[in-house]
Amino acid sequence: MIQNLLVANRGEIARRVFRTCRELGIGTVAVYSDADTDAPHVTEADAAVRLPGNAPAETYLRADLLVKAAVEAGADAVHPGYGFLSENAEFARAVTDGGLTWVGPPAAAIEAMGSKVEAKRLMAAAGVPVLPELSLNTVTEADLPVLVKASAGGGGRGMRIVRSLADLRAAVDGAAAEAGSAFGDAGVFCERYLEAGRHIEVQVLADAHGTVWALGERECSIQRRHQKVLEEAPSPLVTDEMRTRLCDAARAAASAVDYIGAGTVEFLATATGEFYFLEMNTRLQVEHPVTELVTGLDLVALQLSVAERTPLPPDGPPPFDGHAIEARLYAEDPARDWQPQSGLLHRFDLPVSGKRCYDNANHSRVRVDSGVESGSVVGVHYDPMLAKVIAWAPSRAGAARTLASALARARIHGLVTNRDLLVNVLRHPAFLAGETDTAFFDRHGLDTLAAPLANADAVRLAALVAALADAEANANRSGARLPSGWRNVPAVPQRKRYLGPDGDEIEVSYRLARDGLRAAGYDGVGLVSSAPDRVVLDVGGLRREFAVGRYPGLVHVDSALGPVALTPVPRFRDPESALASGSLVAPMPGTVLRIAVSEGDRVTAGQPVLWLEAMKMEHQISAPADGVVSELPVEPGQQVDVGTVLAVVPSEQ
Repeated sequence: MIQNLLVANRGEIARRVFRTCRELGIGTVAVYSDADTDAPHVTEADAAVRLPGNAPAETYLRADLLVKAAVEAGADAVHPGYGFLSENAEFARAVTDGGLTWVGPPAAAIEAMGSKVEAKRLMAAAGVPVLPELSLNTVTEADLPVLVKASAGGGGRGMRIVRSLADLRAAVDGAAAEAGSAFGDAGVFCERYLEAGRHIEVQVLADAHGTVWALGERECSIQRRHQKVLEEAPSPLVTDEMRTRLCDAARAAASAVDYIGAGTVEFLATATGEFYFLEMNTRLQVEHPVTELVTGLDLVALQLSVAERTPLPPDGPPPFDGHAIEARLYAEDPARDWQPQSGLLHRFDLPVSGKRCYDNANHSRVRVDSGVESGSVVGVHYDPMLAKVIAWAPSRAGAARTLASALARARIHGLVTNRDLLVNVLRHPAFLAGETDTAFFDRHGLDTLAAPLANADAVRLAALVAALADAEANANRSGARLPSGWRNVPAVPQRKRYLGPDGDEIEVSYRLARDGLRAAGYDGVGLVSSAPDRVVLDVGGLRREFAVGRYPGLVHVDSALGPVALTPVPRFRDPESALASGSLVAPMPGTVLRIAVSEGDRVTAGQPVLWLEAMKMEHQISAPADGVVSELPVEPGQQVDVGTVLAVVPSEQ
């Protein structure tokens, strides 16, 4: 029996495993890097062991330090979570060689599925349908488009779509570099790319006594940069007949490598119901909650039970009940090429947090699995996912509506996120119709899907609300008993200026007269009540309530009209803060990977200037216009903060 478990991971998955351990009476041990010293997963564990450093290579990817931490903390088992070393056979061996229980599949099974090239050959021999591998040296125009893919790892890293033979070599080099950085293995391979396939996967669970469960499918086709954004169970594509074939193939895949534990067999499916093996993830998946919610199972509890050599129940897994959809909430800006965001998360308030993963009631419900909380600092060293928000309902439409509403009403202050995109997708007619292939974003357009939930009128109302709340706060601080906005020269209004989400400046000019609020450009808007954190307006006869979060240099206004983030504009600007014309600044903190130009080089608009690495992804910084590089103040390997000038390319226009 497992008595004390170390989770060799961080963030949301560590908290998820700890939650089940508490319910089972198992002690918990966390590990943490210096960047994670104050992270929630650290404070929730019974004990925690520091891993000196920040970068994954010196902390969460150090098998020797993790095993040492488990032994020193008195743990008798290790759960790897997902990512990092969760699919590393040598780590699994190191754990068992250290006399600890490994909560995962045998090292041999991990090795068999660890190389995607060898895994596909093994699956073909087992009768599982596969896409043929293409030789990188013999790809022709007839093969295009193709996908260059890392042989090790996953999560969309080390992947490039190639539509022209002229781009193949650069794609291979870029994918290999990214794979080497993320997984320590720069191997890549190539296969035909299906433009509008469906990403369907099957959750499997196998015990040490020969029983293999296939717990039905999940669909994960809504993706950005080959990383999943929305997942659901069951898939709207899969029929009962197709589900039988999928589950049979998944069981054959698991049996072919003598699998034990939880795993996921991933397939790429066509609209006609054909499917091809992609890979097997020999670990728990990020999206496992949707399977838990439709089966009523606790997959982490089952992982622990299997690791204790307990047989799975002989009557097989339960059938699906209802529908579940999961949204991955990221600190990123979809409208700006998915730029990851970092910094202080002032407020993180979602409808539900920490709910049990089973015992569904016969009604809609929401579950939140999060690695952060209000006051957390989102850094640059790890994936920018803040939380997984999952909704269950008896029907797919009900689950989508519940999830969209929960996300829209969440209060997330301090960082730009993909929340508006998620809500727009969940409410999109094509999504509701089940038309969810991997080309969804390309087909429907990010300009539409990433549009703010708050329209221009809502943003202007939010600016008025922010001004009224600020006046109340100032009055409270001064101890004044006069009405907020009162002036002894009534003809002179109060003025405030804000930058809206799109960077446009909004001026609010108002005064409070005996007959109520008078605000320029706000005809039909009256003030019902105001406080520093809450303003109620009458808008054309409709009463609207606005919640206000005020922080240094930032105001968040939340309402049913949509969330709005505003930046107060100071009355007097600092002239030294102006940047030189043509300055390229770092959009996020990161490391300069490589530089493609030199001072004095002539560049054209869109030409790559350099690349940054942040949150385990490469980000290309391109010339904004035709010009000559006049300054290049950074060098490869240099750490830069957000706003750092990386290069100066004055426009020739």
